[in-house]
Amino acid sequence: MDVNRRSNLALGVALIVLGGIFLATQLIPGLGLILSWPWIIIGVGVLLLFIGLLAGAPDMAVPACIVGGIGGILYYQNATGDWTSWAYMWALIPAFVGVGILVAAVIGGRSRSAYREGLRTVLVGLVLFLVFGSFFGAFGWLGAYWPLLLVGAGLLILVEGLVKR
Repeated sequence: MDVNRRSNLALGVALIVLGGIFLATQLIPGLGLILSWPWIIIGVGVLLLFIGLLAGAPDMAVPACIVGGIGGILYYQNATGDWTSWAYMWALIPAFVGVGILVAAVIGGRSRSAYREGLRTVLVGLVLFLVFGSFFGAFGWLGAYWPLLLVGAGLLILVEGLVKR
């Protein structure tokens, strides 16, 4: 089956599933409360991954993980009311990109360098998250020592640059 037919098949199945979910929320009282609006965004991420799998495009995992991850952040914020956490939660987006790179590497059978790049991107996102979260007071346990994360990241990059082949 050629790529165009697979893409049409994936989109058709995705629209049927999405329509079925929306129909179920219309017909079953209370289901709409369980499927709050952030779940729709997470579902779009899953849908993107599904389309990528059916179309034979493993790189669709990257935008799928970004959209799904942002949906996860919005689910947390909607459930807790902690909307101010966006001041540092956005820093997780590079980590979502790294997870997408890792998923695409697994699906597409990529080389080891793809795994290394994915892990590096996840690490950058997590360091950014910790730095900005600490700066905005989300992580009290780091306190005034959050600049050490920047120093550590700088040392890691410096050492990697010096010992790289």
